[in-house]
Amino acid sequence: MGTSQKYDLQERLVKFSASIILNINGLNKGFASEHLTKQLIRSSTSSALNYGEAQAAESRRDFIHKMKICLKELRESQVNLQVLKEARLISDLDEFNEIIQECKELVAIFTSSVKTTTTK
Repeated sequence: MGTSQKYDLQERLVKFSASIILNINGLNKGFASEHLTKQLIRSSTSSALNYGEAQAAESRRDFIHKMKICLKELRESQVNLQVLKEARLISDLDEFNEIIQECKELVAIFTSSVKTTTTK
């Protein structure tokens, strides 16, 4: 993976996290949405932050471990978004459908990356 690809993936993770933060007000208010949105902000930002740490990993094993954490956090974000959508807690579905799609693509990228890295 070239430097520009690493940067692009990091930029995508940052933009994904930022899009959640910027659009969180597009959710219906209430206990459930507040609970889920706090967790969504934590998991989405964690994926970006852990990817940054993976780039400075101390070993191959450390890199794989951090990449798996990124994937775990992205999957958590994906399920959270599905719950919000299924529970009809999302007011602006158009914007969140883009966020949901980006999360799905990021999960696919990290799933592939973790499989490739662990089989080498």
